[in-house]
Amino acid sequence: MSELWRPTPERVEASALARFARTLGVEPGAGVMGRLHDRSVADPAAFWSAVWDVSGVIASAPCTSVLHHADRMPGARWFEGARLNFAENLLRPIPGSGSESAAPALTSWNEFGRVRSLTRAALRTEVARVARGLRALGAGEGDVVAGFLPNVAEAVIAMLATSTLGATWTCCSTDFGVEGALDRLRQARPKVLVAGLGSVWKGRWHDGTDRVSAISTDLADHGLEAVILAEYGLDQVPGGTDRLTAALPERLAAIEWSRLPDDGVPAPFAQLRFDHPLYILYSSGTTGVPKCLVHGQGGTLLQHLKELALHTDLRAGDRICYYTTTGWMMWNWLVSGLSVGAEIVLWDGSPLAPGPTAMWDLVDAAGLTHFGTSAKYLATAEKLGLEPRTTHDLSSLRTILSTGSPLLPSSFDWVYRSVKPDVHLASISGGTDIVSCFLLGDPTGPVHRGELQCAGLGMSVEAWREDGSRCDPGEPGELVCTAPFPSMPVGFLDDVDGSRYRAAYFEHFDGERAVWRHGDWIEPTTNGGFVVHGRSDTTLNPGGVRIGTAEIYRQVDTMDEIVDSVAIGQRWEGDLRVVLFVVLRPGLELDDGLRDRIRRRIREGTTPRHVPAVILAVPDVPRTASGKVSEIAVRRAVHAEPVSNRATLANPDVLAHFTDRPELEPSA
Repeated sequence: MSELWRPTPERVEASALARFARTLGVEPGAGVMGRLHDRSVADPAAFWSAVWDVSGVIASAPCTSVLHHADRMPGARWFEGARLNFAENLLRPIPGSGSESAAPALTSWNEFGRVRSLTRAALRTEVARVARGLRALGAGEGDVVAGFLPNVAEAVIAMLATSTLGATWTCCSTDFGVEGALDRLRQARPKVLVAGLGSVWKGRWHDGTDRVSAISTDLADHGLEAVILAEYGLDQVPGGTDRLTAALPERLAAIEWSRLPDDGVPAPFAQLRFDHPLYILYSSGTTGVPKCLVHGQGGTLLQHLKELALHTDLRAGDRICYYTTTGWMMWNWLVSGLSVGAEIVLWDGSPLAPGPTAMWDLVDAAGLTHFGTSAKYLATAEKLGLEPRTTHDLSSLRTILSTGSPLLPSSFDWVYRSVKPDVHLASISGGTDIVSCFLLGDPTGPVHRGELQCAGLGMSVEAWREDGSRCDPGEPGELVCTAPFPSMPVGFLDDVDGSRYRAAYFEHFDGERAVWRHGDWIEPTTNGGFVVHGRSDTTLNPGGVRIGTAEIYRQVDTMDEIVDSVAIGQRWEGDLRVVLFVVLRPGLELDDGLRDRIRRRIREGTTPRHVPAVILAVPDVPRTASGKVSEIAVRRAVHAEPVSNRATLANPDVLAHFTDRPELEPSA
């Protein structure tokens, strides 16, 4: 039986989704998410207007039209005439949350313990102070403020201060190298850079001042005027900030966070169009310089309110932590938890330090109600033999979220067996492209093994065949969204005529009406959910049969001998052959017997087409900072092609183990 969890009637009744359904005249009960979804895509204007009203969005001017040009994609216009501010809506007083001076808003942790806590009142005060400082440095509406920061309080405060002024926030995490950061920030042309001096990883402080100096010096030739030095970890920096300040060009103003200029004059929340730029996020850069995706104030706010409240059941007084860096869109998603009155919990460091149970220690220490992480982390925890159910309390935990890559069926089993049997496990999927999700959790419905529960409300998601026809349940195809939604990008930076934006998402399928083609390979199920098979641009096509790499990983990851794996298609004799690289447990060797067992497991669990022609051992696989396997980097390394996203990898040196392998030569 595939059902692993079903909420109690009491839990369903207490959910925000049940309350929302009643406002639309839909009675909660079995299948309420499906019924709401049908209504949300049949009348998107009414649905998104209801989300706005129920969420209590603060706006200084109402909209004159909820949805204009609904038949255009791109080109639809949402909430025209409305004026609002993203930061104001995140910092607003929350009804029923108690005293603002006591209600917690943000707590920052690292591997050594709690770093900083702020109430909602204190957070508003600090955001206002930093906004005044940014204004004094010349930042204002239309400008870009950039961060090069770890996941700490200063990152959240600086983002909210930037939004307060109507400027646009962009950020690279401190695990980026200099060139990786500059590939992104040069395009954004920030006026002010908020820079972290370092970060924590595996029990050590990692000094980032040399990278800050190099990045700032380069950006000074591209419009940068000032650098704000966040003082997190200042006591770990030899020479304090003096050494860094001395290395910066004289034309740059360098100011410590605590010494920002402050004239004491209030910085009011700028009232902005719904589509006014809020964030610049970046594509992975797998095919060249990363694309700069511009996301709007209102679309981001409304989409996150829907996802956090209705799909995640995050409420005022809850505590949510998503293990993420500041360069991954899940950081932006996490911070939006403030909009529903939740306390956001930040973590700087490894998820496995100071020990392998670090994240479960945090759940108990911080009293988390919602814990989000990557599918890779949950698979790793299972491989390590962790049993949080027996070693930790976890009584506060209601929801576990997973994204970044497909969550393996075995990881579903592990969560319900070894973590908590009455937790809502929500595997979710979306992307930087939409700063949100297409596929999400349903706190009122059952969780089925290996499945994402539902499409997002208001998201007209389908799986399509190459001819543009709709796939049947059990048949994989391209993830498309057939109607506009508010968090579609405003556009790409410097894409004046919109041609690059249209080419990226809307020109894959021929037809009278464009659809959003996301680049994921998904399979609708008979339960109303979805299985994600991976990126469609990395699916394998041996002999003309399309295979999702996640189908291979699902089998390989059940084997105790294997710690990690990556599969690619290698060009071979006018076709493709499947090549599988595996990382073995210490002390094991990849002999013919183990190869046979791997092939047998894949054949029995999938089809003969999935069985790799070649299986090779490597010490590690390349991953991005957010934990995603970079199949494209491996494929390019195998084919001796330039790896254009090398700077985004957390472990780029491992690529040497994929190049010039004699086993992959034609004579092998």
